[in-house]
Amino acid sequence: MSESLDIRKSEDVVRVRQRVRALALDAGLSLVDQTKIVTAASELARNTLDYGGGGTVDLELVLSPRRGVRLCFIDQGPGIADIELALRDGYTSGGGLGLGLGGAKRLSSEFHISSQPGQGTRITIARYK
Repeated sequence: MSESLDIRKSEDVVRVRQRVRALALDAGLSLVDQTKIVTAASELARNTLDYGGGGTVDLELVLSPRRGVRLCFIDQGPGIADIELALRDGYTSGGGLGLGLGGAKRLSSEFHISSQPGQGTRITIARYK
């Protein structure tokens, strides 16, 4: 089961959180794992909106080989010049605390990022039971 949601305005970030929580419940994730994937999704949806100028998220309920939720955030924004630096706690290109990408990575069972300046960003995360 998969679906795609647009991330164009703040209300869409809320909608992403709600759908991720519902999928996490469907996957049978524990309350702790639900909270981790929802928190990571919220952070990445906000980044997609604020830094990527909006984009989409593909949401997938994974049933095999392990049950869980996989999310892929895609934007056509300015991209990330130095991914390693962007993942470092305390680094921010905006006014935040600089915990977003690194925090999302720590909250996920899987984390993959690809980005180049001028070509947007694609981040895939998953959380499994």
